[in-house]
Amino acid sequence: MVQEVLINNDDYYVPDANQLVTENDTPVDNFASEKQQRLLVSSLYSSLQNQTFLAVANVGIYHTDGQPAIVPDVFLSLDVQVPEKWWEKQNRCYMVWRFGKPPEVVLEIVSNKEGDELGKKLQIYEHMRGSYYIIYDPNQQLGEKVLRIYELRGRRYFETSENWLEQVGLGITLWEGKFEDRQDTWLRWCYQDGTVLLTGDERAEQERQRAEQAEQRTQLLAERLRAMGVDPDTL
Repeated sequence: MVQEVLINNDDYYVPDANQLVTENDTPVDNFASEKQQRLLVSSLYSSLQNQTFLAVANVGIYHTDGQPAIVPDVFLSLDVQVPEKWWEKQNRCYMVWRFGKPPEVVLEIVSNKEGDELGKKLQIYEHMRGSYYIIYDPNQQLGEKVLRIYELRGRRYFETSENWLEQVGLGITLWEGKFEDRQDTWLRWCYQDGTVLLTGDERAEQERQRAEQAEQRTQLLAERLRAMGVDPDTL
């Protein structure tokens, strides 16, 4: 059983970061998972520019002293940000006792049956008190469900069919489309009306299309004025 770190007001114990493994440089992802992680993270930063949060992929979370870090595929923590001196040992990964809270959302992308997403990982995230635990299983390695969403209620996770994550003000949805020239089904963040959060490239393309449509309207208006005998350049 995972034991919680108890922190008192002015007199508390903080583990020595120099004794912790903050990174091990071991590549673990496949092409699909890496691209999916990047989509989830990049769309948050391009769409929520006026909010303070931390969203990352494959960064360790130290949740309990004496226990190894757990490394979600993606996590989202609201109202926190990476410390300015991020190369210092104690700032290289997410230590719950330094940030003051666990991430609100932890997300795992299932590649095989070895990750134990429905067993040990679920128990760790539950004890860590992450508000939501999301399991995306595109190849249905764990059963028929492609998407599982767990919400923390009290001390336990309960699976929910609701894809709107009320406590973070975001939803999660499956989306058919193209990301970086790859047509597929993608897991994406969305607003309450189901509209997905755009990546930077999608936002730029949207602006390009708007500018192109505005130019077309201007040209059409100019042609109509000329047909009426009015020179639009003199207006």
